Amino acid sequence: MIATKLSTELSIARQILIAAVLVGLHTRMDRKTSAADVPPMHATLVVQGHIWTADPQRPWAEAIAARNESILAVGTRDDVAKLIGPETEVIDAGDGLVVPGLIDSHIHLIDGGLRLASVQLRDAKSRDEFVRRIGKYAKKQLPGTWVTGGDWDHSRWGGELPSRDWIDAVTPDNPVWINRLDGHMSLANTAAMRAAKVGDDVKDVDGGEIVRDATGQPTGIFKDNALGIIDRAQPDSSTQQLLDATVAAMDYLAARGVTAVHHLGTFQHLEVFRVAQKRGLMKTRVYACTPLEQWHRLADEVKARGRGDEWLKIGGLKGFVDGSLGSRTAAFLQPFSDTPTGRGLLVNTAEDLESWTADADRAGLQVVVHAIGDRAIRLQLDVFERVAAANGPRDRRFRIEHAQHIAPADIPRFAKLGVIASMQPYHAIDDGRWAERVIGAERSKTTYAFRSLIDSGGRLAFGSDWFVAPPTPMEGIYAAVTRRTLDDKHPGGWVPRQKISVEESLRAYTIDAAYAAFSEKSLGSLEPGKLADLVVLGRNVFEIPPEELNTVPIVATIVNGKVVYRNSAMSTSVGASSKN
Repeated sequence: MIATKLSTELSIARQILIAAVLVGLHTRMDRKTSAADVPPMHATLVVQGHIWTADPQRPWAEAIAARNESILAVGTRDDVAKLIGPETEVIDAGDGLVVPGLIDSHIHLIDGGLRLASVQLRDAKSRDEFVRRIGKYAKKQLPGTWVTGGDWDHSRWGGELPSRDWIDAVTPDNPVWINRLDGHMSLANTAAMRAAKVGDDVKDVDGGEIVRDATGQPTGIFKDNALGIIDRAQPDSSTQQLLDATVAAMDYLAARGVTAVHHLGTFQHLEVFRVAQKRGLMKTRVYACTPLEQWHRLADEVKARGRGDEWLKIGGLKGFVDGSLGSRTAAFLQPFSDTPTGRGLLVNTAEDLESWTADADRAGLQVVVHAIGDRAIRLQLDVFERVAAANGPRDRRFRIEHAQHIAPADIPRFAKLGVIASMQPYHAIDDGRWAERVIGAERSKTTYAFRSLIDSGGRLAFGSDWFVAPPTPMEGIYAAVTRRTLDDKHPGGWVPRQKISVEESLRAYTIDAAYAAFSEKSLGSLEPGKLADLVVLGRNVFEIPPEELNTVPIVATIVNGKVVYRNSAMSTSVGASSKN
């Protein structure tokens, strides 16, 4: 089959000619490695096996050669073998599959790194287990140290929200400020509320909610904009702590096949990435997006320093329309099925969103906005439409982050307006355990509407939303292809009409994800002249049962032509014979 597909491949001479031209135009030589260090036309790395390139002109290949950080040639095993020299590292993928480097289009990388060392509550299945884990973790901390992170999910123990009364007795010496896994709701113990000078008379805030008991006292649960009431008292992490978290996160991502991310964070995070790059610590390419309301600051940064390079880019701005479904703060057109008095909330006004979007777009910046409920999505699509009309044609690539619950009439608007749906497929098999109780069967038909968006001409970019969900592209592909919920109660898939194929899912993690960050000329597919980012999978995902996709191991992760992760299954040699 592959031989047939390769029958129309370019000859090696033409490959090398194209590569030479493209490398001359686009290659950025490693400052520590000069061209003289590598014999002419010899590759520094060759990977052999079944290769899916994401290049529609040549989707399949048998081997790929890289010279330093750039791809030199893609073609047959015999042809590429001619580029192997005595110092070339050769990797054999065996029965696995080689794909372009996997891109996580929506991640909170530094927060994810910090979470690796925090209390782990994501899989706590009862109130007792929740309390026990917090108490055990707090006992290991110095008095006064804040206990943060957690990523708890109250749906796992029946849906009752936790209260500070649950944990005060086991955390007498430590403020506790632990978030629900979606990041839109957190629990404070009494010590944390005391540190924030929050009493029973605390006032509500616009765009947020303070949960109170029957007597009107705060239970310790704060939602969305109300999170700032406690956040202000939490000590800031040092630059070194954030740098350590960044390094830990990049190692964690490399082991999961992630080579590039679109990070949604702050200007402080941007400075941490700059320190990491200066110290040579980067293993993951970062497109660092900063807050939308601070668009003018990013505009000044771009004017003064440019948009960065292929390791660290800027130019994107992250905004918010609403909250989350799990916290009942996502904004819907109609009330929730299980809470008839609620339709969610807007964390920013429509006027502010339009003003920020228009000004940022006019400054040539990319606007990416969180919108989960159908009311929030419609509001932001309307904003994008008006801003594009007012500011005139340009390659703006507006994005809606999450785009989870779309009104049917708004699905074709994504393609019509050129808005990218930046989605996280793991959320579908997680939320699918309980979402229908919240929004009903009818609205669920266009929840995580992967199939409908693609069929209407829309473009998807996939990511994880880590720390909210695991940064594991193989689990994301499994979710998009099968839609089998985590509780195994939907073996045929939750809303199966929205399933998509393995190839469509891979595109959303590779070339279309690269497009979503204006990086498709250098990333996202395996073509001569592009950067040598690729992943070796332990199995061929095109040939295995869909229900096994989430078990596919990462054998090797290669960034900039260098192996940044390898497991014991990787077969490698140096200077293999060109006859192999």
